Amino acid sequence: MTGISEAHAPVTVSLEDLHQDSVSFDTLEQAFGPSSLGILLVKDLPIEFLNWRHKLLSYASHLANLGESELDKLSCPEAKYLVGWSRGKETLKSNHPDTLKGSYYVNCAFYRDPTLQNAPADDFPSFPEYTAPNIWPSETLLAGFRETFEDLCTLIIDTAVLVAKACDRYAVARVEGYETGYLERVVRTSLTTKARLLHYFPSAPSQSSGGTTNGHPAEEGQDSDDDDDDDWCATHIDHGCLTGLTSAMYTDEAHLPTPIPSTSTTSSLTAPAPLPELPTSPSPTSGLYIHSRTHSITKINIPHHNLAFQTGEALELITKGKFRAVPHFVKGLRAGRDGSGGRGGEGGRVARNTLAVFTQPNLGEVVDRETGLTFGEFARGVVRRNT
Repeated sequence: MTGISEAHAPVTVSLEDLHQDSVSFDTLEQAFGPSSLGILLVKDLPIEFLNWRHKLLSYASHLANLGESELDKLSCPEAKYLVGWSRGKETLKSNHPDTLKGSYYVNCAFYRDPTLQNAPADDFPSFPEYTAPNIWPSETLLAGFRETFEDLCTLIIDTAVLVAKACDRYAVARVEGYETGYLERVVRTSLTTKARLLHYFPSAPSQSSGGTTNGHPAEEGQDSDDDDDDDWCATHIDHGCLTGLTSAMYTDEAHLPTPIPSTSTTSSLTAPAPLPELPTSPSPTSGLYIHSRTHSITKINIPHHNLAFQTGEALELITKGKFRAVPHFVKGLRAGRDGSGGRGGEGGRVARNTLAVFTQPNLGEVVDRETGLTFGEFARGVVRRNT
């Protein structure tokens, strides 16, 4: 991987620092500014965080291993798979379908109003990517899934509101014409914030040790052992404001338990037990990478007890480039290499699960005051570009 840096710990602040408005402008520039990695860690989170994280990321494996007929019921083609479950609907840089990643999107309008499951379609009647309602698995299929999902997303958005408030203090001082409290209001009142539960499927040995690319034969002249291999998630930038990220959970699915139905016809399935979590990735090169502002590629380690926040395109527009969107990708496991001893391919079925929450403006919110561009117009362009 050309220009690679060692695994790097980004700038870290405590939740109390955010509550006390004590995060300095220098710290924010180091985290999000023109020469930064574009990522901030938040530590000392509420005690419930670790439990909700472990439970929801375990659910990702249970969800991804449901039968095809059940997964089809959780898919929404008319929303271009930006609601509910999908697999193989995105393409990698090789133009092959991305079948190594499963995705489950949820609209987080419930953060503002528990009765809402989508953004209103009144002014955007032909934009189901944001206005189609959520699709949840039944309690008899995955008991507790929805409650855990909403609990964890609420905690992440609560924290994003505080990060946004810190960004507002900076922007009022450094961005001409910036509206006081703009980003905090956008994050707090958004009906378009999206959460994406991600399951990176275990790689078969042939997919991870040369000869194939994402399950497809390597093309002539292509190095399937390329170290700059975004095989688990192609290089991209997020198009929202702030993206909240949990650390990844690596788990061996070789003995994935099956939920046991209750004997009662009226009660739901017993909630599946959280899966054992490996202390680290079996492969030291697997994980999240950032293309830094200095054109190097840096591996990012997020501690289990922290949340990370990345900058997106909308925030770059809102701050007139003071904070910039960060290109990033996910590199997959390599069976039998990098000290993995075959785990993830030959000696186990290691999957990677994580959650991203994309805080975004409402569809009618202006994100570029010079042109009058709304987030809805901006998002339509992004969707056209990516689907």
